[in-house]
Amino acid sequence: MAAIEDLVDEVDRSYREMQERMSDPAVFNDHREAAEVGRRLKELEGPYKLAHEWREVSNDAEAARADADLRELLPELEERLERLEEELKLALVETDPADRKDVIVEVRQGVGGDEAALWAGDVYRMLTRYAERRGFKFEQLSTSGNEEGGFKEVTFAVKGDGAYSVFKWEGGTHRVQRVPVTESQGRIHTSTATVAVMPEAEEVEVEIDANELKIDVYRSTGPGGQSVNTTDSAVRITHLPTGLVVSMQDEMSQIQNRAKALRVLRARLYEQERARQQAETDAARRSQIGSGERAEKIRTYNYPENRVTDHRIKLTLHKLDQALQGALDDLTEALASEERRQALETAHA
Repeated sequence: MAAIEDLVDEVDRSYREMQERMSDPAVFNDHREAAEVGRRLKELEGPYKLAHEWREVSNDAEAARADADLRELLPELEERLERLEEELKLALVETDPADRKDVIVEVRQGVGGDEAALWAGDVYRMLTRYAERRGFKFEQLSTSGNEEGGFKEVTFAVKGDGAYSVFKWEGGTHRVQRVPVTESQGRIHTSTATVAVMPEAEEVEVEIDANELKIDVYRSTGPGGQSVNTTDSAVRITHLPTGLVVSMQDEMSQIQNRAKALRVLRARLYEQERARQQAETDAARRSQIGSGERAEKIRTYNYPENRVTDHRIKLTLHKLDQALQGALDDLTEALASEERRQALETAHA
């Protein structure tokens, strides 16, 4: 019992300390510090409420032990205490600081030619429908289509509290097995689309030195390569230290394309730094379910069997039609549940 009481006291102390820091003018005037304290305070809200509830139930149980008339309530109160203790430990398992962030998602055609480009379009629509179902807002940033109506690449942003915690599970290779519309023999083909999911970084988190950027402007082109604009509105930004290149041409204005390109570049740099830090943390790598790398095959979508299989947790659902309409909650919840289970195991180890 002492251990859980210590935990409850620690949560209480940390929450009050963050509240005090939030009202400190020195913290308030430092945007980066204020954002960090605000994030930590929000993280502690759930555990603080659970700790408060545990304390109340603990007092009720103490009263029930001392009063013969209330003793019959004791088993139920002790069961609640046990459940609250487990919930509190789970709530305190260290989460990814990026979980609450907005995201930038890049979908690219993989192996399979025109069919892969059509599949990339289907994956894009599945993910944006999922965003809508979750009550998130999405914004298309750039598209590179092909003449058959598919996508070589499409980039979009998803905004909403906890967007990264939901969409991070979509990073990797999505494999489809179906009969392409171009297939006259009715044979099933396998093709892929790859998805990269990156937390959207604040300007204060990733400072980009303008002197380290090479910026080229050119005319926008359509799917067949023809010029679709008479002015040099398309922008290509190269980050010289890393060699990262971001091109943007969907907006009519060079200024808007440049702003969007910088958002994507900032997200890629942020993700690159996160990956570097994660590689240094062996424990984090052990508890990770999948790497989110484009090359990692995370899911197979089989049209003839109306089947979706997530290879990371070996979960198969026979409702592909619903998944393509954005009903991905069952998959997300199973993945998040496995992540929590592994994190709790690591914490107890």
